[in-house]
Amino acid sequence: MLSKNRIKYINSLKIKKFRQLHQSFIVEGAKSVLELLDSDFEIEFVLTTQEFQQKYSTILTTHNTIAETVTLQELEGLGSFQTNDSCLAVAKTKQNEFLSPDKSEYVLVLDDVRDPGNLGTIIRVADWYGINKIICSNDTTDVYNPKVVAASKGSFTRVNLFYTNLESYLAENATGMNVIGAFLGGSSLYDFQFAKSGGYIVMGNESNGIGKAVEQFVTDKITIPRIGGAESLNVGIATAVMLDNLRRQLSV
Repeated sequence: MLSKNRIKYINSLKIKKFRQLHQSFIVEGAKSVLELLDSDFEIEFVLTTQEFQQKYSTILTTHNTIAETVTLQELEGLGSFQTNDSCLAVAKTKQNEFLSPDKSEYVLVLDDVRDPGNLGTIIRVADWYGINKIICSNDTTDVYNPKVVAASKGSFTRVNLFYTNLESYLAENATGMNVIGAFLGGSSLYDFQFAKSGGYIVMGNESNGIGKAVEQFVTDKITIPRIGGAESLNVGIATAVMLDNLRRQLSV
């Protein structure tokens, strides 16, 4: 039986100010928790159904994780999933450590991406295409939001994020580098050549795109050509198209 204090603690981590206060966050579902167990995150505890604990007892033992068996009803009353039939973990957040491109490396820059589902999708897409660094504006949604963690499908354990003032960051770190921004009125992505020297790929806010403060640092304005009648692309999908073209070119 879960204590009232533990239930209160877990529920508090749905709110950003309490995640920051406790420096902890929630991970839900078998896939994400298994990815967490195989990562370098510090884990406080795991709540599991009896079935999950029996199935993955070796993994839980190997990682020396504090695991508590709970009922399905208890699990479903926690976290943000409508249904969770396996497990929930609480882990410690990481320090907000500075990131920048290594030689010949491309990193993503996110300017005010607010939707948790979009950020989670972008993290998953970045992981798929081998991008493991994302620079985020301070207004971009919190990576430890339960909806971001869930949408990333475990990729949050492999992709590192750094939150900062983008204007100051780019002024100090992007001089002489390729800064490629996604704009509706830019040059065609299909005609653009990604330099092998690496740089930054900037994606903007869901409604307003890349802000003026960041736009001044963009060296190449790129658009994904529209063939049909859709008004716009979801930023997660647009990121996937950009990175797919990047990898197609650089793999040649």
